[in-house]
Amino acid sequence: DTLQTSFMLLALLVCVFSFQQKLGLGWSDIFTSMNSGNLLSIFETNPLKGDYFWKHLLGGAFISIAMTGLDQEMMQKNISVKTLRDAQKNMVVFSFTLLFVNALFLILGGVLTLYANQHGLHIAPDDLFPSLVQDYLPFGVFVLFIVGLISALFPSVDGAITALTASYCIDVLGFDRLERTETEKKRIKQRVHLSFALIFMVLVFIFKALDNKSIVDLIFDIAAYTYGPLLGLFSFGILTKRQLISPKVVYLTLLSPLFCYGLKFYSSKLFGAYQIGNEMLIINGLITFIILFVFSKNSTHAAAN
Repeated sequence: DTLQTSFMLLALLVCVFSFQQKLGLGWSDIFTSMNSGNLLSIFETNPLKGDYFWKHLLGGAFISIAMTGLDQEMMQKNISVKTLRDAQKNMVVFSFTLLFVNALFLILGGVLTLYANQHGLHIAPDDLFPSLVQDYLPFGVFVLFIVGLISALFPSVDGAITALTASYCIDVLGFDRLERTETEKKRIKQRVHLSFALIFMVLVFIFKALDNKSIVDLIFDIAAYTYGPLLGLFSFGILTKRQLISPKVVYLTLLSPLFCYGLKFYSSKLFGAYQIGNEMLIINGLITFIILFVFSKNSTHAAAN
């Protein structure tokens, strides 16, 4: 992880300073140009907008809980630390490191936009970084960019495909009940792993073809629908001692994302100028929590029965 992160940060820093030199401006002039081009406006103050500051802050906090706090692979890095105190320190240091990295990415975005404007280039936001690095920087920097990109993406993709493979083999194929040799099981796991990798690749092309928004916005939209039920289930298990009247009640939580999708689809008719943003995850989780609460009973009653 340290090696991969180091390559990512090195590629980021080299690209930032390379484009700064190509602009031929000092950092004070760059920030002045960013300010005059309205590139330093980070926070939206209109509460009706989908990217309103408090929507980003609260929604982002719950997205962090759902995408990182409930991710075994991510939390394992903290659990593996020797003492609780050191694990807490690790999380705090990690948080401040993320602030630094996010600031670097924001600066890079500003520098890239200035460079594109200076040369009259009209490139889609998601294509801006790779296009400029490939066409306007030395080949060595482009290679470093590819290495940094792989370093940034590989841990997430690797963890996701591994988790899906394990879940599918155990929960769907029932590996613990299969009477097969280890060689046969290994062959099946490899096929499942390759299948999920191909599915991921196909999904990337589908999302690219169907959606014209920024891929980051698309990821958070998907997270709001998919992680909402998980957040509701986790909150219900942690905050209450109630027991579900039937294990099949969990399937009812699938209604929550469908309801939220309809809510966002008809939001202009229901709420007028109000735009739903990252708070969708909170709404999704809350609906899931309510569904579970309604179809459950006190543990004391369950014990008595």
